[in-house]
Amino acid sequence: MLQVAVEAALDAGKYLKMNVGKIRHIERKGGQETNLVTEIDKKSEQMIINKIKQHFPHHDFLCEESGPAEVKSEYRWIIDPLDGTVNYTHGLPIYCVSIGLEYKGDIILGAVYDPSREELFTAEKGKGAWLNKKRLEVTKTTTLIESLVVTGFAYDVNERPEPSVTHFRNFLAESQAVRRLGSAALDLCYVAAGRFEGFWEGVIHPWDMAAGVLIVTEAGGKWTDFRGYPSTVYKEDILATNGLIHDQMVAVLKKAWK
Repeated sequence: MLQVAVEAALDAGKYLKMNVGKIRHIERKGGQETNLVTEIDKKSEQMIINKIKQHFPHHDFLCEESGPAEVKSEYRWIIDPLDGTVNYTHGLPIYCVSIGLEYKGDIILGAVYDPSREELFTAEKGKGAWLNKKRLEVTKTTTLIESLVVTGFAYDVNERPEPSVTHFRNFLAESQAVRRLGSAALDLCYVAAGRFEGFWEGVIHPWDMAAGVLIVTEAGGKWTDFRGYPSTVYKEDILATNGLIHDQMVAVLKKAWK
């Protein structure tokens, strides 16, 4: 199943890269000016679905653009065909394909492909996480002030700036630096790869994180909700870290609620 996920991610990623700058139609989702979808997203998603269905025709799907497709299987593929659509529409090469597989409510494999850098992040439960052929491991940084952290904002942040802006300001003061890349799946993979120590986001969807959270944990990291409690990919907030600064980040997040 991982091989199928990898093949689907590579094919879709190559399609995305070939079509940079060739978008013909942009739609706004949910009435939000910044929540974009293009014909490229939709085509990429269909390519992935078709590939998986060739091998596993009786599996369920949960996809960003087409939504759920359920046949009551114990397996569910959770797919983001283009994570970082706003970046993509501007020609900013920070985007990826994300494919996770859930079995009986547990994420068992993930593949995230960044075609701009030809970086393929993969993980199987209990078998470690990998970047191409290199084993991934989170950093051993133990203090937040020495940590580089990353976040994402909800599409309606302009209408509801709090507590997102408060969290951002608090982490600016207590970490080494804060980044905002525009692709949650890559943010998670970068925690796994040791490029970031931590990632938080307040409004996130299953397809944004299904593959990434497994990659983080298989690289030795930890993910929870904002309060530090065990979570699922169906909960909106996420905190993922190298594990060593996790409690420190929870403490900073709690400041916005006091």
